[in-house]
Amino acid sequence: MSAFSDVELLQDFLTEAGDLLEDVDSKLVELEQSPEDAELLATVFRGFHTIKGGAGFLEASHLVELCHKTENLFDKLRARTLTLTAEMMDSILAATGEVHRMFGEMRNGQQPTAAPAELLDALDAAIEGRAVAHAPVQVAVAAPTQPAAPVPVVTVSAEDDLDWAGLYEAVVGQPPRELAQAALSTAMATEAIAKQAEAAVRPKAQPKAKAASPAAAAANKENTIRVDTARFDQILNLSGEIGLTKNRLNCLFQAISLGTPSEEMIKSLDTVVGQLDMLVSDLQSAVMKARMQPVGRVFQKYSRLARDVARQLGKDVELVIEGAETEVDKSILEELNDPLVHLVRNAVDHGIETIADRTACGKNPKGIVNLSARQTGDHIVIEIQDDGRGMKPEVIREKAVEKGLITAEEASQLNVQDSLQLIFLPGFSTKDQISDISGRGVGMDVVKTNIQRLNGRIEIESNPGEGSRITILLPLTLAILPVLMLKLEEQIYSLPLSAVREIIPIEEDKVQYVGGKPTMVVRGEVLPLLDLATLIGRPTSPGPKVGVLAISGNRACILAVDTLVGQDEVMIKPLDGVKPKGVAGATLSGEGLLVLVLELRELLEGKL
Repeated sequence: MSAFSDVELLQDFLTEAGDLLEDVDSKLVELEQSPEDAELLATVFRGFHTIKGGAGFLEASHLVELCHKTENLFDKLRARTLTLTAEMMDSILAATGEVHRMFGEMRNGQQPTAAPAELLDALDAAIEGRAVAHAPVQVAVAAPTQPAAPVPVVTVSAEDDLDWAGLYEAVVGQPPRELAQAALSTAMATEAIAKQAEAAVRPKAQPKAKAASPAAAAANKENTIRVDTARFDQILNLSGEIGLTKNRLNCLFQAISLGTPSEEMIKSLDTVVGQLDMLVSDLQSAVMKARMQPVGRVFQKYSRLARDVARQLGKDVELVIEGAETEVDKSILEELNDPLVHLVRNAVDHGIETIADRTACGKNPKGIVNLSARQTGDHIVIEIQDDGRGMKPEVIREKAVEKGLITAEEASQLNVQDSLQLIFLPGFSTKDQISDISGRGVGMDVVKTNIQRLNGRIEIESNPGEGSRITILLPLTLAILPVLMLKLEEQIYSLPLSAVREIIPIEEDKVQYVGGKPTMVVRGEVLPLLDLATLIGRPTSPGPKVGVLAISGNRACILAVDTLVGQDEVMIKPLDGVKPKGVAGATLSGEGLLVLVLELRELLEGKL
């Protein structure tokens, strides 16, 4: 049996070699700017040598051949017997592109096929010092990403339209046994759920997993994460302390159950419960830190992307990366890739001018695109800024009207910021000709959709002739969400705390009607008053209400609810396949009741 059939060995190789290849790509872009840098030459040489060694053990002969030729070329570059040229760099980058392709075939359980003959010939010519007439393969540019497949959404129109059994099963992994499909009222659902929650959330013995195929192993690659040993040790220590505290609780429980608890025993119980609360909070924090990954793991890919796009367009562009060490939850990091690909590509394609145009304007012929990340409070801020031509609001409005996305009357009422936001409309593009880089009008639409799916927001600033800056604000993690718990009749719902600004009483004499719609004045600002029960399709209950001043994007409103329960931090679970409109996910309350986490943006769609 060949080493290629060893699933664990293949997965380890693809993980380590993939990271190594990403680093090689980044170093190659640096090397093009500093072709005499001996350390960069040595680093790239070692990268190809290491990949070749692993590929040889897996008997991937075509991958070995390609890496061997590239390694030989860098051996001569290190020895100064050859000088790096732009055409030679095209061949080298084409080789790394082929290595990426071969890795993809290996993830599918296949031996990689050979690289194109013209590429191998170009590498041989470079090694022998012969000129390469043209780039052996087309410069690789990330293809436009299509919008993600929509999650099935169930529109809520009445109380009984919610599939409570499906929602509960999505959260705890099994259906509530006592919940009849014919009687799915909120009261019955929560009552049945309360009886079963404790048993339902206990871990169950899992069947022994079957041996995975190489393709399955490759699919699991994205589900792995590297954890610093110090962080892992902290998790183990906290787990041990929680175990000791649990034993102490058991002893106290037994003592209390045998007779009337004394005052000293009650104090001990209170102390131990407080210790357990602190330990669980510390463990939760440690686990979240273990999920955090530096954004540089994603950012380093874009130096190559910016270089490829610029070379294809005949531009001179440098991508400057700042804050690569900033950490963010791995689940968010993976979802950031597509939006950032579009934004970096657009900055080079739409933002940066040609060398001739920049020279004519008195600018440096080399355009600069800054990609930076920083942490601000419990959010991460990512900025993509270029020193290019900037965006003209009037041109954007004209294009939107020309493409039938808005009417001329609507365009005339838009301010500068609203005009810039038009670039996120599906089908919007300033290009008249479609190319393999842009012009289809799907890129920025995908960017906004993906960012909103991560509970983030995106902002634009632009000055004609000076450049543009796009700012993305995202939560550090999606796993634990601070929420405001509230009640509509007997059912508990929650709103992300980041969307809540303040709580205000709703008094009938302070409600004003504008255009037949209720509003309230808060510190001089007239805000729409919306009944949350109506928004989610539930009957409105009579009686006094409490107002939640909430923010969605750059708009504010007051949500009327029955009562407030308080603040909490919940583990939010997605509801793939049974997701009602206006619901981001679900969780269980401390009493075992199902709590829906509301998605304010969807709820307010078309209401403000």
